[in-house]
Amino acid sequence: MLQGTHTVTLISFRTGPMSTKAKLTLASSVAFCIASVTGVHYIQNSEKENLRAGVLQDEERRRKKQEQQALNMKELQEQNELHEALLKTQSVTMLSSNDPVSKQE
Repeated sequence: MLQGTHTVTLISFRTGPMSTKAKLTLASSVAFCIASVTGVHYIQNSEKENLRAGVLQDEERRRKKQEQQALNMKELQEQNELHEALLKTQSVTMLSSNDPVSKQE
């Protein structure tokens, strides 16, 4: 069997009322903890709102772009129809692309 001496150290804690320094330290620690948690929560919420606003802006931009493309296609179709109608009613002489247009006096 092993024989030896075992030492047990007892730590005595003050069981009386807390000192003013201890109260201030505890209060400031609790206040710092609450402020930290609140600050992080606020930052997370604001980042979430900013991300959501970005998504909404992208959707709006995409919708406007699609509307503009639809308008452009409609205008192109109208221009082609007008061009075809004018070709039927007017005579057109074709010039080569390098020849200047001469003015008749």
